[in-house]
Amino acid sequence: MNRIKFIGITLVTAIVFVTGCTQTQKQVLKTSVSIQDNMFFINGEPTYKGIYWNGNKMEGLLMNSRMVQGIFDDENPETRLLWKYPDTEEWSPDRNTDEFIAAMPAWKEHGLLAFTLNLQGGSPTGYGNKGWKNTAFDENGELKPAYFARLEKILNKADELGMVCILGYFYFGQDEFLNDEAAIINATNLTTDWLLDKGYRNVLVEVNNECNVKAYDHDILKEDRIHELIDLVKSKTKNGFSLLTSTSYGGNFVPLSNVVKSADFILIHGNGVEDPARIREMVQQTREVEGYREMPVLFNEDDHYAYDASDYNMKAAVESYASWGYFDFRRKDETDISIGYQSVPVDWRINSERKQQFFEKLKEITTGN
Repeated sequence: MNRIKFIGITLVTAIVFVTGCTQTQKQVLKTSVSIQDNMFFINGEPTYKGIYWNGNKMEGLLMNSRMVQGIFDDENPETRLLWKYPDTEEWSPDRNTDEFIAAMPAWKEHGLLAFTLNLQGGSPTGYGNKGWKNTAFDENGELKPAYFARLEKILNKADELGMVCILGYFYFGQDEFLNDEAAIINATNLTTDWLLDKGYRNVLVEVNNECNVKAYDHDILKEDRIHELIDLVKSKTKNGFSLLTSTSYGGNFVPLSNVVKSADFILIHGNGVEDPARIREMVQQTREVEGYREMPVLFNEDDHYAYDASDYNMKAAVESYASWGYFDFRRKDETDISIGYQSVPVDWRINSERKQQFFEKLKEITTGN
């Protein structure tokens, strides 16, 4: 830091200048997510309080959308050009985050209470990984300041709006940029400490995305051992507070007992589930896994829509008293950047037909009309 910038300011102010987060900011954080039995609460009140939709209880659910690219960047110069905005012919991670933040109030107005971010993003082409480098950690698991500065801006806006962030730490296709298991553990510790030190209570932790896929390079991120990281996050406390933590599995997969026993809530994915009856079956089977106790079940990724059909995945989830999450990306022949929330560059507004259909249905469901 240039010493000249500290002339005429106090030590306390200097600390504020460096960290970007004052003690005052910590004190005014106002949004806290909690769980009671199988219900989510925000600031001590059940979500969607008193709301029923078609006779189905909405109170306590956490309807959400997969928005994992909110802090995206790409350190690979060969692939970075893929993400340029059509109007500038350049990629800008700060523009991406700023436009994400600008869109958030509209999401909330339509009934969206939560969104998923990931510190290693998700595939910027929807599915698959092909050489890009998008990770908030260096090879030893140390935190990259630029990523966490962007994350802080989003979490602060979410706190202001009364929204919850489901924050993923690791993603397959990017975890290989961490050297070893020690780096994974270091990244987990440092990220958890950062969240606790900042005072955020509007964050649910998803340790990694789809722990059962075969693409993970580190054993501790795989299904047999991922509960170790869940337990590590949960073990860390500040002022008597610890972060609610879980992990997710690939589509059409029922969680395993080791995770069910450790997690505070259960994450499942509806990708690959063409029949809504299977959504209901997955929820029921999840509640029968050894170690399950009264706790929320939440889909935070499903790329099936069909909201005008007699039955569809979101409806099946709600009827099973499980929260549901929208996942949208640009398909093979789609080039308009208004389409999709995972394909980079992202237009975060509600301005494509699929986005509009989801948010219109969400507003209907969450207002009881």
